[in-house]
Amino acid sequence: MHSSSDGAAPREEDLDRSAPGDEASERPSGGAEPGADGDSSEPAKKKRKGSFWKELPVLIVVAVVLALVVKTFLVQAFYIPSGSMQNTLEIGDRVLVNKVVYHTRDVKRGDIVVFNGMDSWDPEVTYEEPTNPVSRFFRWVGSAFGVAPGEKDYIKRVIGVPGDHVKCCDAQGRVSVNGTALDERSYLYTDPVTHEQNKPSDQPFDVTVKPGTLWVMGDHRELSADSRAHQKDPGGGAIPEDRVIGRAFVVVWPVNRMKMLHIPGTFDQAIGGLAPAAPFALGMAAATPVVLLRRRLRKG
Repeated sequence: MHSSSDGAAPREEDLDRSAPGDEASERPSGGAEPGADGDSSEPAKKKRKGSFWKELPVLIVVAVVLALVVKTFLVQAFYIPSGSMQNTLEIGDRVLVNKVVYHTRDVKRGDIVVFNGMDSWDPEVTYEEPTNPVSRFFRWVGSAFGVAPGEKDYIKRVIGVPGDHVKCCDAQGRVSVNGTALDERSYLYTDPVTHEQNKPSDQPFDVTVKPGTLWVMGDHRELSADSRAHQKDPGGGAIPEDRVIGRAFVVVWPVNRMKMLHIPGTFDQAIGGLAPAAPFALGMAAATPVVLLRRRLRKG
């Protein structure tokens, strides 16, 4: 008999016993084939994570730019800094303002408008201007997105449009527009404790709204420094229409106060004053009998 140590060929049973061990030694650990998706997914994941953090600043810049475009041309959020429009709007409310609507229609009585009072009205609420450039930047961003107030921005309700004769008060203490008394009980401030409601006005006034201007008043009449308080200003208290930023149409914050801001029913009633198309309509009405008379004379 020959031993396996003397260089003789191994026996068949030795080959059978060694084969499984040899196959196992040739395979990578874990039994996966080379090039399979085992370990190679880790670098890919790291690459994806790295690319996300590189793209994040770009995404933020794009989002801010888009938001500023929307804010500039379409809709802007505003922060309510004072109680001059209570109970309709409370301090800290955020409203959205439609900046397109007045390109398609005129300002209407009863609209709640945001306007810029630069060089015409003193601010109702004053704030210390930040001296730090970084703080000033964040203040600007906050006011642009409606999370911080703007000193020169006001929000009031339109009572009179150009040509209107606005007066207070009649025998019942009401504000009248072109001789029609307004029933303002649906929106004037009501004290939540005493349930007493503001009078339409504590001070009398009698104005005719000049072309290109609006007579505006706050719903909290005892607190609002509105057109009544600015009658000695160059505009006689009325604000320029071209300073109107837009119409506030919805409260979006806080969530429990979300609501649409509709024109009150009191402004649905017929109020005197000529609409822009009224002179033409009156001219047509006056001309019709003349045309009919001429036709009849010709036939005769």
